[in-house]
Amino acid sequence: MLDGARGEGAARGAAERHAVVVGGSIAGLLTARVLARHADRVTVVERDRFPDGAEPRPGVPQGRHAHVLLEGGQRALDELLPGFTAELAAAGAPRVGMPADMVQWQNGRWVRRTAATSHLYTGSRAQLEHLVRARVLADPAVTAVTGAEAVGLTGDARRVTGVLLRERGGGGAEPERLPADLVVDASGRGTRAAHWLRGLGAEPPAEETIDTGLAYASRVYRDKGGHLGTHAQAYYVLPGPDQVYAGGVLPLEDGRHLVVLSGLRGDEPPTDEEAFTAFAARLPHPFIHDWLREAVPETPPYGFRRTANVRRRYDLPGRRPAGFLATGDALCTFNPVYGQGMAVAALGALALRGALEDPRRAATTRRVQRALLEASRPAWDISAGADRRMPGALGTAVATPAADRAAGWYLDRIQRRYQGDPVVGRAFRSVLTLTAPVSALFAPAVARAVLFGPEPATPQGPPLRAETAG
Repeated sequence: MLDGARGEGAARGAAERHAVVVGGSIAGLLTARVLARHADRVTVVERDRFPDGAEPRPGVPQGRHAHVLLEGGQRALDELLPGFTAELAAAGAPRVGMPADMVQWQNGRWVRRTAATSHLYTGSRAQLEHLVRARVLADPAVTAVTGAEAVGLTGDARRVTGVLLRERGGGGAEPERLPADLVVDASGRGTRAAHWLRGLGAEPPAEETIDTGLAYASRVYRDKGGHLGTHAQAYYVLPGPDQVYAGGVLPLEDGRHLVVLSGLRGDEPPTDEEAFTAFAARLPHPFIHDWLREAVPETPPYGFRRTANVRRRYDLPGRRPAGFLATGDALCTFNPVYGQGMAVAALGALALRGALEDPRRAATTRRVQRALLEASRPAWDISAGADRRMPGALGTAVATPAADRAAGWYLDRIQRRYQGDPVVGRAFRSVLTLTAPVSALFAPAVARAVLFGPEPATPQGPPLRAETAG
């Protein structure tokens, strides 16, 4: 499959090609979908038991929190699973237009609610994952082994030949060997791949980290008065270096709303019910706090603290085996405040498909791994670039690269213009939603507005109604 070699199955004279994907979340499932076109069998190994419906899983600790599917992810999912976004919409996932359907504050300014140039899906993570899982596992080439955890790899520092599995909660039971021609780590931000590679005598990848200390808490509400749906579908207050608190109200597929509040290290939002509402008063405008006081809570608040950006550099030289790849959060994970994870999982699977089907180049492990990392690079540049500027950020990659410093002045001007200038706003959103490269910010019309135009006027208070054309 990769590098033209075979796993332990070859010792039996079998012609069958077998791939194992560790992790049954969105990244793992989409990876299995792609590999099913190149392997005879694909086995997805998942620690959890899959729920029958759209229910949160323990193995997705952030599953009860806000998730958005950016437009770049929507396009990738429709490539991988044709008709998927139509299916998502039919299941009730809200589609929110930016900026028309949102009341949004950032950098001291309200965003004009001009015509939407991009859309988000804001339904629950559990719903989206359930739909992906149903589509992928319907393929007879893909099977799932649930309630089992990977505890190591087989092979040596030159080539991985399989994975070691143990029943979850099996204690000291001897692990079983599952031979494979390819093993893909899609186990998430808690990956144990560094330990597995050391066990083979190989080198783990270097890690780049940026941790702002951001923590958030989420709670589901029902909008008693119905006013949120009347004038906007979502509320957002985004953080920045000068105002570190954030909050959002997002619609879910069942008519309820998910509220998320965040703060930085040492000033985390509480999970106590009364204190959760009080924390919203720290936002720079009371509109979310006022809404919370009227809405009906339907769940307790849930907290989440592991929000560091982490990039594992498998693309750099090192003594690592063929037949092993990392993808999804096991490769590159982002501060969830930017909503990039599900989109990058889909874009990574699309990059895997492109690398495996490229007729010009052999699909070596290193080349495919580089393609996977490259697919995550735009999201990393966005989240890392913003988080480096946050007070108290820590990590190995906090220093701003020279190229970013050179572009900083221009990007600051974009930040002061996108809220009120539709031309700049369109380009800015296309980059944030992973549908256009950063170069879109330097297109002639955008550059003229940024370099020569005045700072545009923005609403003086929350724009509760969208602007009408003409």
